[in-house]
Amino acid sequence: MDNNDILIRLRYALDIKDQDMVEIFNLGGEDFTKEEVAKILTKSDDSYEEEDENASENDDHIKCTNSMLESFLNGLITFKRGPQETKPGQPNKPDRSIKNHASVNNVMLKKVKIALKLTSEDIIEILDEAGVTITKGELSALLRKEGHKNYKECGDKYARNFLKGLTIKYRG
Repeated sequence: MDNNDILIRLRYALDIKDQDMVEIFNLGGEDFTKEEVAKILTKSDDSYEEEDENASENDDHIKCTNSMLESFLNGLITFKRGPQETKPGQPNKPDRSIKNHASVNNVMLKKVKIALKLTSEDIIEILDEAGVTITKGELSALLRKEGHKNYKECGDKYARNFLKGLTIKYRG
C-alpha cells in the first residue's frame, strides 16, 4: 500500500470533504490547493507500458511522500481534537515519526488512534469488524516506538484491514 492509497482510504472511511482535506493539510504545515489535493487523491497507474508514452502528459497525479502523509496525519489530529497548547521548552513542530517506508503503517495507526480518540479495545473491535483477530499484546507491539525491544512492524494486512474496519464503523 502506498501513501496515496492510505490517504484515499482514510478520506473515504472518515468521509472527509475536499475543502476539509485542504484545511487538514494546512493544519499539518503543507499548503495545497483543492486541485493539488485532488491530484494526490487519484490512484497511480502502475502500468509501465503507458508510463513511457504518457510520462510528459500525465500531470494528473501527485505522489504523496512520507513527509506529506505525516503532515496530513498531524493536521488530522489538530482538525479532530483542536490545537495543542505548547508548553514552555517544548518545540513547536513535532519530530518526524516516519523514518522509512517500513514505519508508515505504524505511524498511521498511532496518529489515527490519537485523532479519533480510540482506545486499544476500539482498534481491536475495528480490526475484528474487518475480519482480523489481534490480541492486545500484538496491538501494543504495533503501537510502540520504533527501536523499542517489543516494536513490531505493522504490515499492509493490518493497515488495510484497519482502514476497512474504519470504513465499516464510520460509513456503515
